Amino acid sequence: MLPSGEQIAIAHGDQRAVVTEVGATLRTYVQSGVPVVEGFAADEVPSGAHGQVLFPWPNRIGAEPWGFSEREAEPIVDDVAGRTALHGLVRWRPFRIESVNQNRCVLSLLLHPSPSYPFATELAVAYHLGSLGLTVTTTVTNRDEVPIPFGVGFHPYLAVTTPTIEGAELCVPARAFIDVDDRRLPTGVILPVTGHPVDFLAPKSVSGHELDVTYTELLRDDFGLATVSVVDREGGAVELSMDRNFPYVQVYTGDGLAHGRRRTSIAVEPMTCPPDGLRSGKDVVVLEPGQHWAGSWRLRRRR
Repeated sequence: MLPSGEQIAIAHGDQRAVVTEVGATLRTYVQSGVPVVEGFAADEVPSGAHGQVLFPWPNRIGAEPWGFSEREAEPIVDDVAGRTALHGLVRWRPFRIESVNQNRCVLSLLLHPSPSYPFATELAVAYHLGSLGLTVTTTVTNRDEVPIPFGVGFHPYLAVTTPTIEGAELCVPARAFIDVDDRRLPTGVILPVTGHPVDFLAPKSVSGHELDVTYTELLRDDFGLATVSVVDREGGAVELSMDRNFPYVQVYTGDGLAHGRRRTSIAVEPMTCPPDGLRSGKDVVVLEPGQHWAGSWRLRRRR
């Protein structure tokens, strides 16, 4: 039995992707044999949240209790130093494989109430390969009897064709970023990127920059998409575009990862809410019983 369960392969033209049963995780995605994301082997347990789905909160939430709809929650801490809980509750849970076609698969999970998140929700993740690249669409349904809050995020690492990200140019179309405290939780202050080292509105090299930053006030095209791009020093370019349901994006240069993974790719994480959103209530999605929500983002290697 593989650590990430059943491996679901989809393809379209020169594109190939593998999604895993455990966590509905994007394990690999290549185009013309060149990685679009930095993945992991079939017999590995993903480290650094590589390719994982983050639900019912992205990023992190403080250890202090919080409540909603007259129900109390107390997160189980897995970042002991920061007294926070990281990346939600579904990363290590087996999903149900709903459908598999040549270029598309859908996985779902019924998340039962728990002390960390006392609400019944259903999560479905669809991966679709096509002419625009890999499109990932998430649908959340409230299966409870009360209104529920949630946040969704994803944790792909955009690949480079060089051994490290040194010399790669990053472009993040964001006018602002979120100030955080020593636990990496928001202070409530949103700062303009102008004049700050985290300003990547215009493409610039990531050499000398250690990023673990939540960006917001994203600039969007006529289709409502905000696009983050990474161009390595050999000209390889990867783009991640997110729709308006993802008003935040976390960018992480992997400086805290283990040897062999440190600064070998750049995590670009679409998020529906900022860190600690369930406790602060900032931009969380609220669904009435039986109500649905859906959001999409897209990955591709630009020729």
